[in-house]
Amino acid sequence: MSILNDYLNKRLSVTDLHNELNQLLKRYKSITGRDLYIYAADIVKGGNPNVNISLSQEDFYIIQDMLREDDEKIIDIYLETPGGSGESAEEIARFLHNKYNEVNFVIAAEAKSAGTILTLSGDNIFMTDTGSLGPIDAQIKIGRSIVSAYDYKIWIDEKRDEAQKYNRLNPLDAIIVSQISPGEIKKVINALEFAKDLVKDWLVKYKFKNWTITESSKTKVTKKMKLQRAEEVATALTNQTKLRSHGRSLKISDLSKWLKIERIDDNKDLANVIYSIKTVIRLIFDQSSTYKLFFYKDNRIMRTFTTSSSQSLPLPIPLVPPKPQKIDEIEIGLNCPKCGKAHKVKAFTDKKIKQPKNPLITKDEKLVCDNCGFEIDLKPIKNDIELKLKKKIYFN
Repeated sequence: MSILNDYLNKRLSVTDLHNELNQLLKRYKSITGRDLYIYAADIVKGGNPNVNISLSQEDFYIIQDMLREDDEKIIDIYLETPGGSGESAEEIARFLHNKYNEVNFVIAAEAKSAGTILTLSGDNIFMTDTGSLGPIDAQIKIGRSIVSAYDYKIWIDEKRDEAQKYNRLNPLDAIIVSQISPGEIKKVINALEFAKDLVKDWLVKYKFKNWTITESSKTKVTKKMKLQRAEEVATALTNQTKLRSHGRSLKISDLSKWLKIERIDDNKDLANVIYSIKTVIRLIFDQSSTYKLFFYKDNRIMRTFTTSSSQSLPLPIPLVPPKPQKIDEIEIGLNCPKCGKAHKVKAFTDKKIKQPKNPLITKDEKLVCDNCGFEIDLKPIKNDIELKLKKKIYFN
């Protein structure tokens, strides 16, 4: 049976999944002797407006706060992110290396863009066959959009060459080009060079620090050789023309031509733990409004949807318990995402409480709007409440 099917058959609540994740971290340490910090962002929820799943400065503050009093000397970081701020990646890497003697990264899903930059600061990189890095292109804000700095620079260069060759541009391109300032072009170039400089510096300082003999010829490795290899890696990973796409997934086989990557799948017990961690994180994201997860030892912080950040996922308004000492009944207020009709749903912490059944709630815990027929999935709301109350709730 697959790991996913195994967990699905257990029908674990989000609280149970958090407890399972905690147990998996203990199993990880029993195998490796090292603690694992989890930083994961839900790429699927990234499509919701005003929900920032990108690696950000706020994430650095959370990581720093959770780890600043940690007394370990070595730390492994499970990283899952679509990318984000290169400056934030630099802050995180500097903090980790100032605090720990060794910093390693575990990649079982996607760690793209700034996530790749951060990963390349590691002393060691551990990857599963499903894990992937990507080009180290910076993402910058141009106007109202976040764009690839590399793609933007290439487009400008193409338009410049086109204008020189034909002494004109098509009207639409001419309008766009006329709005580009020299400052924007400089910003793009600086962003690209910043990413390359970080990677080159970190590879020599950390990843290559124990590289003393070449594997093929057994030649002594000099600092010049390390600098040259770092330049090759940084240049190759910023060359999206060669890599074809900013979003391209670079697997172990792609990266091993430049870097030594430790393949997790070679250790069956460790691979089972890492794939289980990856699956549990996915289930937590799927079954709740959480879109960022920070998890270390017994400490956990989640970033979740709010009604102001996403109208696509209804969430409970303030809970009103009937008794101040004990919460037996919870009233949840939510609006239909399609027609806006207000609904009130009652839930109970005791399954034995007898109340008239709400005819709008289906057996699979969906509320059918009696105005437009839209089905609102109540499971994410239920899981969030259970996580806060630390007990199960039941709809009538």
